Amino acid sequence: MDVSEITVKSALTRSKIPGVEYVINPYIGCGHGCLYCYAAFMTKWSRLHAESKWGSFVEAKINIAEVLHDELSRKRKRGSVLLSSVCDPYQPVEARFELTRKCVLLLQYFGWGIEILTRSPLVTRDIDLLRFNVSVGISIPTDDDMVRQALEPKSPSIADRLKTLRELHEAGIQTWAFIAPMLPMNPESLHEAIEPYVSHVLIDKLNYSGKVRALVHGKGWDYAISEKYAAETQSKLICLFEAKARRV
Repeated sequence: MDVSEITVKSALTRSKIPGVEYVINPYIGCGHGCLYCYAAFMTKWSRLHAESKWGSFVEAKINIAEVLHDELSRKRKRGSVLLSSVCDPYQPVEARFELTRKCVLLLQYFGWGIEILTRSPLVTRDIDLLRFNVSVGISIPTDDDMVRQALEPKSPSIADRLKTLRELHEAGIQTWAFIAPMLPMNPESLHEAIEPYVSHVLIDKLNYSGKVRALVHGKGWDYAISEKYAAETQSKLICLFEAKARRV
């Protein structure tokens, strides 16, 4: 993994994601390197890794806290922020740089709402902060760790994510789950594992199936990239989670 330090001129970015006002991405690149990841397009914005494979590098925005402080100081209205949209804010290098933690502290100081989306158990390091005006979503796209190993080989196990979700919930933090993309799964099993610990779930299909088509074919999972599978699985999950289910 090639880890670099960079400086930036902005931290807050206006979001085009429905329901999300601003986003903060403390890193360019992601050590989890999920094979289907839509954020792989971010390589073209990298000054250092424009030709690199997604998942092989991370650039840490080492001055992002200072920049964010200046931006928040100038804002007349408080808002809400998602950490993050094109990286995992608690990917492994966060243990070293603590950029996400610094951003959360600043957002809380200035009274902003915070939503976090991660697949990493490292988020539990910050439980002391997350009890205050923070909502945490854990990405859990399947109940089957063999599927996870094939499509997200460098990411935390499903068991570790479920443990993280439970730990956050039991600490009194508002928790939700991101069932996206819907990978090969047993919907009933996934529902049973998640439902007691979430206020809601967001559900979406595999939108960039071309990235993993050959791998999926080799595993005999071709059905999982069909529109039929997406529609049927989403329907099952919505029925199971009832009012907690939300489409992306």
